[in-house]
Amino acid sequence: MTMATGTAAKPKEIPVRGAVVALCLLTAMNFVNYLDRYILPAVQEQIKGEFHLSDSQIGSLTLWFFIAYVLSSPVTGWLGDRFPRKPMIVIAALMIAAMNFFTASVQSYVSLNLRHAALGVGEASFGIFAPALLADYFADDQRNAVLTVFNVAIPVGAALGYLSGGVVAASHGWRMAFIVSAVPGAVIALLILFFMREPPRVEEADSRPATTTREKGSEYLAQVGHLVKNRAYMSSILGYAAVTFSLGGISWWMPSFLSRMDGRSVAAAGTIMGGITVVCGLGGTVVGGVLAHWWSKKTDKALYLVPALSAVLAVPPAMLCFFGPRNTTLPALGVAVFLVFLGTGPVNAATLNAVPSNLRATAMAGQLFALHVFGDAFSPKIIGMVSDYTNLRMGLGVTLIAFAAAALIFFNGARYAPRLHHALESDAI
Repeated sequence: MTMATGTAAKPKEIPVRGAVVALCLLTAMNFVNYLDRYILPAVQEQIKGEFHLSDSQIGSLTLWFFIAYVLSSPVTGWLGDRFPRKPMIVIAALMIAAMNFFTASVQSYVSLNLRHAALGVGEASFGIFAPALLADYFADDQRNAVLTVFNVAIPVGAALGYLSGGVVAASHGWRMAFIVSAVPGAVIALLILFFMREPPRVEEADSRPATTTREKGSEYLAQVGHLVKNRAYMSSILGYAAVTFSLGGISWWMPSFLSRMDGRSVAAAGTIMGGITVVCGLGGTVVGGVLAHWWSKKTDKALYLVPALSAVLAVPPAMLCFFGPRNTTLPALGVAVFLVFLGTGPVNAATLNAVPSNLRATAMAGQLFALHVFGDAFSPKIIGMVSDYTNLRMGLGVTLIAFAAAALIFFNGARYAPRLHHALESDAI
C-alpha cells in the first residue's frame, strides 16, 4: 500500500448531502462538551474547600481525566477508521451526559477523580470521531471554514461553563452545576441518532483492503509509522500541544487567580471568565478562520502561519495579565484570549489536510494524544505545584514558555505545508 505523507496530491472531493445538518449537530455537541469541561475550573475553589485539597491535588483532577482520555484515543482512532462513526458518537455523547448525572453521588476526592477519568473516555471518543466524520463531508479547502465553525463551540461552551458553573454553584452547590449540564448533552445525542447521516468515506485512489488480521495489524502499524514521519502532521500536532499546555493551564487556574489575586467571588470570577471567553475567544476563532481562508489563497503555508502568529503574539498580553498591575489584568486577559483562539480552526484543518483520507480518525487520535500527553494533562498540575511553592502568578508564568515553543514549531512546520486542493462544488444540504 502506497501512503501519502502530506505532500502527495489528493482527489477533489464533493460535499455530501446532509453536511450542514451534521455540522450543526456536531457543533452543538462540541459546545456541550466544552461546557462540561469548563464547569470544573469555575467551581474548583468550592471543591478545594470541601475536600481540603492543595493546589497540586486540584491540578491532579485534570491529570486523571487526560490519562483516561489519552489511553482511550488509540482504540477510538482505530475504531473510527474501520466502523461507522455515527453510533459511536451517540454512545460517547450519552456517556458524557451519564457521567455528569453521576456527579450527584460524588462524596470524596477519589470518586471525583474516577468520575473525571470516565468523562475523559467519552470526550476522547467524540473528539476523534466528529472531526473525521466532518472531513468526509467537505473538501480539503473547505475544512478550515468548517472546523472554524465546529471550534466556535470551544470558546462559547467554555464561557457558558464558567458562567453557569459559577452562578449555579454559588446558589445550589457545585454538584448541581454538573447535573444541569447533563440534560442538553442527552438531548443532542438523540438528535444525532435520528437526524444525522453517516457519510460515505472518501477513499484514497491507491488504497487496498488488508485481507487478514495479521495484515490489518501490520497495515495499521505502517500507517502510524507514516504519520510519525509526516513532518507537516507532526508540526501541526506538536505546535498545537504546546498551545494546549498554556491554554489548558490558564483556563483551569484563571478563575482561582481572579478570586485570590483580584478579590472576586466564585460567581463573579465565573461570570468574568465566561464573558471574556465568549467575546474574545469567539472573536479570535472567527477572525483566525477568516484570516486563514484569505491567506490560504495566497500561500499553502497559511494554516501554519496563523497559529504561529497566534502563539507568539499572545505572550506579551499574557505576561501583563499575570504580572502587571491589577487594573490591567482583565484587559490583558481579553487580548491574550483573542490571540490564542486565532489558531484554533486553522490548526485542525492543517492536521486533517496533512494526511490521507483513510487515516483521518487515526490522525485525530494522534493529535488528541499529543495535545494531552504534551499539553494540558500536566499543565494544571505543574502550575499547581509551582503555586504551592511560590504563588499562582509564578505558576501561570510557566505557560509563557510553552507559547514561545509553539510559535517556533508552527513556523518550522510551514516549510512542510501540503498543497491545498479545491472543491468542485460549494453547496451541501
